[in-house]
Amino acid sequence: MDNITRIRKEYSLEKLHETTAHPDPMKQFSAWWQQAVKAGIDEVNAMTLSTASLDALPSARVVLLKGFDDRGFIFFTNYNSYKAKQLQENPKACLSFFWKELERQVRITGIVQKISSKESDDYFDSRPEGSRIGAIVSPQSSVIESREWLDNEFRKKENELKGSEIKRPSHWGGYLVKPVIFEFWQGRASRLHDRLQYTLQDNGQWIMERLAP
Repeated sequence: MDNITRIRKEYSLEKLHETTAHPDPMKQFSAWWQQAVKAGIDEVNAMTLSTASLDALPSARVVLLKGFDDRGFIFFTNYNSYKAKQLQENPKACLSFFWKELERQVRITGIVQKISSKESDDYFDSRPEGSRIGAIVSPQSSVIESREWLDNEFRKKENELKGSEIKRPSHWGGYLVKPVIFEFWQGRASRLHDRLQYTLQDNGQWIMERLAP
């Protein structure tokens, strides 16, 4: 415990101010995204996806961002997975990015919906063959008897599909997180971090406010 309490880092790289932040949070995210990509961050698209069941039981896991535009943020998964079941009960989620090399975090809260079959097909077709077969054979989040069972199922499906078109299974596809709240966090000295929150209003406009660190 003593060793853990001594772990600390002083943040000093950048500042985040209302006068320089873009009034549109999607454009602000895009600017930070480009800087994160340019910085060469490993798996820059890794994000924590937090969901909750109807009875408010929370769950979080790291998934990969696979696209963003004016609509929101896209990720893909098995529609029978635990996260998908929670999203069916409660179609709200939070995405968290932590880019430690830039001393930055972004938190995005939004409403979740499935993307179109065509969008899911297009992305599925772009995946490596092994990833496509894996999506077909894995009963994600279900209890399985062993690793050997999974490997055997993969090899059987691989042999079965050899030379054939590998089509997206109906149980796999994408989700869109449509943001209603953004928070941009920039680490600062003495733990007096910069936090700017954007909240979507009923008229479609965004309000930017500063939060205490």
